[in-house]
Amino acid sequence: MAWVKAAQDNATLPYIVIDKPAALLYLFKADGTLLGQTPVLLGIGIGDDSTPGVGAKKLEDIGPAERTTPAGRYVAKFGRAFGHERVLWVDYANSVAIHAVITTNKKEKRVQRLLSPSPDDNRISFGCVNVGTPFYTRKLSPLFKKAGGVVYILPDTKTLDDVFPRLRLLPYLDGAAQSEPAA
Repeated sequence: MAWVKAAQDNATLPYIVIDKPAALLYLFKADGTLLGQTPVLLGIGIGDDSTPGVGAKKLEDIGPAERTTPAGRYVAKFGRAFGHERVLWVDYANSVAIHAVITTNKKEKRVQRLLSPSPDDNRISFGCVNVGTPFYTRKLSPLFKKAGGVVYILPDTKTLDDVFPRLRLLPYLDGAAQSEPAA
């Protein structure tokens, strides 16, 4: 995702890159400095789009194939969710957020899934991105707390070019930056 920095696509905001196939989250300061990476839990459904209307459904009415973490670029801000929990809303209309791992259903073994070395068992959520609590509270939350940030979610099935069309501009952006006169 070097294009984010090259294109200054994040403007002056911190950003996150979520690699769905690897089930990893990368956290960056606004200037592109990597602050850390951590495993994540993702939607159980493979795919890159939210099902139309999924955000208006009750959880029990959302089928497994509809439980996707959508790919794309999102401007994210903190807000309240059910139970007054504070979450980083990625796609509010489709009820997709980043939050600390949920441990209420012990059978799901979410913490163990985060700690396992393979991404193969990290598909469990309704579409939200679950992050380990220490990383969420110590690194991610303080960085995004004030003004939010940008979240880039890499695709499962689509090409990067389909999800992030600005990638096509990267060669031109690099060339433009090199041809500008020095001040």
